[in-house]
Amino acid sequence: MMTLLERVEKSLENIRPYLEADGGDVRIIEITPENIVKLELLGACSSCPMSAMTLKAGVEESIRKAVPEIMGIIAVKVVEL
Repeated sequence: MMTLLERVEKSLENIRPYLEADGGDVRIIEITPENIVKLELLGACSSCPMSAMTLKAGVEESIRKAVPEIMGIIAVKVVEL
């Protein structure tokens, strides 16, 4: 049986080729105890004016369809030093 994290990661594999085609990507930062997925948009996606639309229409839809117990998806800015 796959873990929740593995199922979310697998759902992202469906959308990842489209993000990569435009020079972007996404990674999971964490899944909270309340089943909120925190994502970081990477590459071109991090500064794209359409990133909110990509998150809602693409990434969120893909996750919710594959993992219905996820209660929400939010994008966070992660600054690594």
